[in-house]
Amino acid sequence: MTKATHILLVEAPYYAHIAALLRRGAEKVILEAGASFEAVSVPGAFEVPAAIAFAAKASRRFDGFVALACVIRGETSHYDHICAESARALQDLALSERLAIGYGILTVENEAQALLRASPEGRDKGGEAARACLAMIALKRFFEGKNG
Repeated sequence: MTKATHILLVEAPYYAHIAALLRRGAEKVILEAGASFEAVSVPGAFEVPAAIAFAAKASRRFDGFVALACVIRGETSHYDHICAESARALQDLALSERLAIGYGILTVENEAQALLRASPEGRDKGGEAARACLAMIALKRFFEGKNG
């Protein structure tokens, strides 16, 4: 990134140990890219889109956003609603507000799947979300003619 890049990490630590892994992966990628970040926590995955909307409306200091959370299937349909609505809300925000958002919300069947996907030594989905955010920031700058 040629321009100083500043990212907001929005983390839902409902499963604190999994959220910590996601965040560790995201932070590593952001710092390796020469960018900076701030982080905020929200109660759960459902609240992540609202936090990003609040930040985007209140301040222009963030070039992009990384959504980090984990939803593990339970015994009711609550899982389906949370997964679908948080994903839809983030996509709606990205499109309507032209925001660069990296999607790092795990939607898994069990804790073992979550740990594998969250671990920076595993599938590193936090790092993947940060890379996606950085790529979208670069693409947005390209189309806006702000390459440096």
